[in-house]
Amino acid sequence: MSESTDTKPEGASLHAPLARLLRPLVRLLVARGITFPALTDLLRELYVNVAEYDFALPGKEQTDSRVSLLTGIHRKEVRRLRGAGAPVSVVPAVVSRTSRIIARWIADPAFTDPQGQPLPLPRTADAGAPSFETLVSGVTRDLRPRAVLDEWLDRGLVFTDVQDRIVLAEAAYVPRGDGSAEPQLYYFGRNLHDHIAASVANIVGDTPRFLERAVHYDGLSKELAAKLEARAREIAMEALQQANREAHAACETDPGGEYRWNFGLYVYAEAVPPARPADGR
Repeated sequence: MSESTDTKPEGASLHAPLARLLRPLVRLLVARGITFPALTDLLRELYVNVAEYDFALPGKEQTDSRVSLLTGIHRKEVRRLRGAGAPVSVVPAVVSRTSRIIARWIADPAFTDPQGQPLPLPRTADAGAPSFETLVSGVTRDLRPRAVLDEWLDRGLVFTDVQDRIVLAEAAYVPRGDGSAEPQLYYFGRNLHDHIAASVANIVGDTPRFLERAVHYDGLSKELAAKLEARAREIAMEALQQANREAHAACETDPGGEYRWNFGLYVYAEAVPPARPADGR
């Protein structure tokens, strides 16, 4: 006897969107040699961690039995996995330092032209004049500007022009796609987390809290898809630079606190295979 839609387990409606969401992640896992058993071990730990910390009842101790009920994981396994603490996302030092310096370069009026584009900078300059040295020293004094410059030249984040000025490269905005660099992997986890977290908050909350929208067109030619992708990249970079300038200026007078803010954009295009008939032939 077929199961009535009224008796399907709660959450069954998530199966199709979850399969679509997870497919590119599974592709990455297979490409990087992370096997299904390894993934299940990670998911088991995360299920227990989320149930323990995110679903605790106010004023009540979270028990092994309740975590087991919420997750479907045996109490013996729950007991073994509990108490590890909520996962901590540590920002790699190279990511934190680099992002702060680049953010200043593309936001501070002292280091941008009238159109808001980052200026080519001399290595050094007279006091009060913009230079790569004053840019770096204004963010951190723990490292010599020359050491930062050598690192950035090696990573392709900057290059020198014919006047021996330091020019910010596109790679500073878009990480290289080798799939193994620490900054790229860090932002992979951070940005996808925030995008998914915003979507989840909009689903489980009483009213949508976060802006999470996309413009999409299907049935396009390859040429038009490429043209729209290029134009969308230009629009996105303009929006990101404007948001960065305003946030950088606002931080100058902000007393500071425990909150963080993220404004992200993505552009994607692909060839879609023809839909198969309903009978699968």
